[in-house]
Amino acid sequence: MAKSSQNEGTNQDMVISYLTIRKAVGWLGFLFPAILFIGTWLIGGCACLRDSVSSYYYTVMVTYFAGTLCAVGLFLFTYKGYDRMDQLSSNAGAVFALGIVFFPTDITSVCTCLNIITRAPHPFINAVHYVSAGLFFVTMAYISMFLFTKTNPGQPSTKQKLKRNIVYKTCAWMMIVAMCLIPCLKLVPADSPLLNVRPEFWLESIILMSFGASWLIKGETLLKDK
Repeated sequence: MAKSSQNEGTNQDMVISYLTIRKAVGWLGFLFPAILFIGTWLIGGCACLRDSVSSYYYTVMVTYFAGTLCAVGLFLFTYKGYDRMDQLSSNAGAVFALGIVFFPTDITSVCTCLNIITRAPHPFINAVHYVSAGLFFVTMAYISMFLFTKTNPGQPSTKQKLKRNIVYKTCAWMMIVAMCLIPCLKLVPADSPLLNVRPEFWLESIILMSFGASWLIKGETLLKDK
């Protein structure tokens, strides 16, 4: 009897641990763009919106930028999920998240005078950064679309589970559409007024917030089974 209670307590701790990891990943992703902008504004005194989320690597928020992505990578690497595909996908996401940090994008022409660090353009590092970012977003969309929507075999889906699946798929499609639109910005003329609103930053923000929302729902922040 005592052993049964001990096992039950251990299983409960594991459930809490997985829910905590999911919520942590969710909040880190969801708030990431906003905190970068607000932090650069309040701490660095620069209210200029950067061309992309990655451009904040060169601002006073570099520690937060790198630390958050490393934390997301760590959480994803320790996250096991329900089966081998869950583990492989989250581990791949962890590697891609670290690739974004350790291979930063080239500096853009926006607000460079207020950057606190700098480096010469490097085509290889820039290419690895964008490939890592693209693969990270694709992996997160895949997890949201195909893994989070799974139901335990032999158990019927509850009404709340069906609602959560709608959210997961919606988040995945928002990530996919935003990812497809980012390369299209290369076709926009350099003097187009559209570029003045920093569309790449907003599209990346949509991806990150959708990714975060999906993990928050998976962490039972909302739409819990009663």
